[in-house]
Amino acid sequence: MKYCLRSGPNKKKPFRYFAEHLSIKVETRRTKQQQQQQQQQKTMSSSSAALRELQRDLENKANDLSELQKDIAKNHQVRKKYTIQLGENELVLKELDLLNEDANVYKLIGPVLVKQDLAEANANVRKRIEYISAELKWLDSSLQDLEEKQHNKREAILKVQQRIQAGKAKA
Repeated sequence: MKYCLRSGPNKKKPFRYFAEHLSIKVETRRTKQQQQQQQQQKTMSSSSAALRELQRDLENKANDLSELQKDIAKNHQVRKKYTIQLGENELVLKELDLLNEDANVYKLIGPVLVKQDLAEANANVRKRIEYISAELKWLDSSLQDLEEKQHNKREAILKVQQRIQAGKAKA
């Protein structure tokens, strides 16, 4: 394309016009590129803020999960203790059932052995077994609830991790 087709004193005008027009287009392109870069920076800063928020959320959920795991471990320890006590009490009950009606039964109270009636000892052991069995049932239901919460927390953590991965992939 030739812009210098005119003759005379205005011979350079089309070239100036072309140069001015070209510089306007170049400036327009630059400003558009700058705007795009600024918008990318804004989206990156907002996406990085969102990623930081997701990471904080992930840390909180991980802390909650570790607390739940500690509670589950405590529950298992208490359950183990009650299971051992239940077994011991059942053995005592079997031994008491083997005794004759006129047998002497002694109960250890502190450092002293105190004579106790066989029926009373039998009743005490049965009550202890009932109490321990009830505690074990309660611990089992509590453990089931804790494990369900743990499962839900793990699923929530996986979802947050997937969102973080998706956010990193976009960035």
